[in-house]
Amino acid sequence: MARIWGGIAIIIAVGVMLCPSMQPLRAENPPPIRRQSFGKQSDGKEADLYILRNKNGVEVSITNYGGTIVSIKVPDRKGAFEDVVAGYDNVQDYAAGKNHFGGTIGRYANRIAQAQFALNGMAYKLAANNGENHLHGGITGFNKVLWSVDDVTNPTLPVLHLRYLSRDGEEGYPGNLTVFLTFTLTNKNELKIDYEATSDKDTVINLTNHSYFNLAGSGNILGHQLTLFASRFTPVDSGLIPTGELRRVDGTPFDFRKSTAIGSRINENDEQVKRGNGYDLNWVLDVKGDGKPKLGARVIEPKTGRVLEVWTTEPAIQFYSGNSLDGSSHGKGKTYKFRSAFCLETQHYPDSPNHANFPSTLLRRGAHYHSETIYKFYAK
Repeated sequence: MARIWGGIAIIIAVGVMLCPSMQPLRAENPPPIRRQSFGKQSDGKEADLYILRNKNGVEVSITNYGGTIVSIKVPDRKGAFEDVVAGYDNVQDYAAGKNHFGGTIGRYANRIAQAQFALNGMAYKLAANNGENHLHGGITGFNKVLWSVDDVTNPTLPVLHLRYLSRDGEEGYPGNLTVFLTFTLTNKNELKIDYEATSDKDTVINLTNHSYFNLAGSGNILGHQLTLFASRFTPVDSGLIPTGELRRVDGTPFDFRKSTAIGSRINENDEQVKRGNGYDLNWVLDVKGDGKPKLGARVIEPKTGRVLEVWTTEPAIQFYSGNSLDGSSHGKGKTYKFRSAFCLETQHYPDSPNHANFPSTLLRRGAHYHSETIYKFYAK
């Protein structure tokens, strides 16, 4: 099978950062990528942590366990750096963790109703790991496996290639699916994550990254100002499965077309808010793609001035306000409390295989899966 590095790209543009928990790098000609141990899994296999660094001193830490973003540090308006993603200190905590912190999610991000779908006249039963439904790829999703590493770096640009073969029948899905994941940290302070996949059978696929962000670095995220360039969302039933309706956001707590504090309407007496215990819904983006990323969301943290923009070729974004964080998760010297971080998961709609009116997530045998997303950070 030909290796193709293109695919879903997630780009995270960040400001200059340092990583005080790691050995300092020399200012002149530092290596663009370093590797260090991230601990052993229960089966004895070693996971590694890769520290990508560009010529501006920007560093992003990624582990091959789950294709997981462990750390991103960005400056505020005064130049002070802070790690703005939730995560853990070692592979053992990621293996035990329940929140999908920073992981690559697959084969199918979000939920599939009744943990089943039909394809080519055949019914496929998936792992039911969210009540009666299937969530984020099942019991052992892509964020819970060790990816193979092909560390290819040019002299000036840090590039990390990961690869995973999801075998026919894994978690109930058809087809041997080969996924390529590439992280590139550019000298424009962009972290680009490229996903690409191909299968030897028709299958369904919906990949994303599940980073939790707090642009202040600590505290709750209710004061963050969110803009979602979306006029519709997909309402859900009591199991958080889309009903099939594409509902207008007008006059609802889900209208973020103008910059609005996340906490301003999060406790309103609205059925959809109550079902998610806050925000946990799929927004349908207004701008349709031409193969190039379009601006889907923007978040501003007023106190620090940090800004996150999300650009994507995907048709939707799942906005999740950290409603299941309860203080039981700890990592990197932090306790992750209720609504202390948020997710913006670029994706196709949840449960698309069971809704003919939703954009298709079908991947035909021998075809190439391709998408692109950009997370861009700056301060103002």
